Parts: sequence; C-alpha cells; structure tokens
Amino acid sequence: MTVYFIGAGPGAPDLITVRGHRLVERCTVCLYAGSLVPEEIVALAPADALVMDTASMHLDAIIAEIEKAEAQGKDVARVHSGDPSIYGAIAEQMRRLDALGIDYEVVPGVPAFAGVAAKLKAELTLPEIAQTVIVTRTGMKASAMPEGEQLEILGRSGATLAIHLSIRNLDYIRRSLEPYYGADCPVIIAYRATWPDELYIRTTLAEMKDKVREAKITRTALVMVGKVFGDVEFRDSDLYNADYSHVLRNKGKKAKG
Repeated sequence: MTVYFIGAGPGAPDLITVRGHRLVERCTVCLYAGSLVPEEIVALAPADALVMDTASMHLDAIIAEIEKAEAQGKDVARVHSGDPSIYGAIAEQMRRLDALGIDYEVVPGVPAFAGVAAKLKAELTLPEIAQTVIVTRTGMKASAMPEGEQLEILGRSGATLAIHLSIRNLDYIRRSLEPYYGADCPVIIAYRATWPDELYIRTTLAEMKDKVREAKITRTALVMVGKVFGDVEFRDSDLYNADYSHVLRNKGKKAKG
C-alpha cells in the first residue's frame, strides 16, 4: 500500500502530469484538497473508489482515513493543487506517515506561477533583467515569516517575485517593494490561474490595490512582481548565439538544413 501525494497543477485539468493522471485512475481511495482541485481530476478515480474532500478535515482525521486504507491494502491518491512541494502542507502528513511506517511517494505538479507565466506568454528570467525567481508569501494569520525572509529583505534582489497567499496584504507588499522596484514596476494579479473563470490584471505596485478592489478579488490570487512583465528591452540569450560555444555546439557551427 502506498500513499501518493499528487500535484494536480494550477487549475486546468489537463495540466496534471501523465503520472499523476494514471495514479488517480488506479487508486481506490482519493483524498483531495476541496475547491483547489478540479472535479474533472477527481472524476478520474475508479467507479468504486472512496473519494473524499479534505477541505473541512483536520490533520488527524486525514491520517485516520489513510490508516483505514492501509489496513485494507488500498493505495491512496492524496491530491493537492499546484505542486505539492510549495505551500502543500505535505511535510506534516509525511511526518505522520513515517511514524506509522506507511509508504508514500510524491508526484510533482505544475506550480501556479508557471501556469501564470504560460498564460501570459512570459519568460520569468530575461537576460540581464532578472535571472532569479523567488516564490514566497507574506506573514498573515496562519503563520509568520521566518527571520530574513520578509519582503523588505527579499525585495533587495530585484528578482521576479511570485507572492502567494497575500492578496489581502497589498499595502504591505507595496510599502516593502517600492524602494527597490519603483512604484511603476509591473505587477500581475492572477486570479484562479488556468481555471475557466481565470482573470489576469496587469497593473503596477502603485495601482494594484485599487485594481484588485475594483475586481472584487479577495482570495485565490497570486501576486507576481517584476520588470519581466513590462515592455523591457533585453538582449538575446547566449544559448542559441552562433558565436557562443558550449559542450554541445562548437562556436560558429550552423545547424544543418
């Protein structure tokens, strides 16, 4: 018996990996993260499978269901949104399974920030503009940020930022980032990225709060900040530069045909 922590992707049901798709189809117990996982993915479970929404369940109750499945020799598809390694709250589940001696595996998924970049046809790492992507959040009711990970510190990098779980903390985001990015820095507010009702707002640090208020967005949104989202000039990467050599291509060597 194995528990599979499966990343379902950001929203569109066809963004789950082939591996994850096949496991959901096979497992006779499916525990999924409520409204964050598309119904089409849960519907892949076998007709006789136990399918349970864990949104209202606490950790002990979830583990209890896994223990029942283990006693019956049934594999479990534990389906999370996005990629389970990012704000997936799987570490405490795996810790419990380690203590119980229950086997598990993790199946990666498409993270929300990658889904947003794809929909916007944006590259998050442009040459000499930004070569770093920081995935972070701000301190809210759930938990504080570890010392050294506050936006006031991360913002000094000038990196492309993917800020999760912070749509109600826009004043703090602006106040923390303006000294480094400028008030006119491009911002993308991505609401329910890749879902049928997705919405993307192109704005700036200075105007984002007003735009979000106008759109009446209060949850399930990702705040992405960085120069890469603007009309910025950048040079071509050396990756395909004919005058640049690397282990797979000699300098000046042209492609055949």
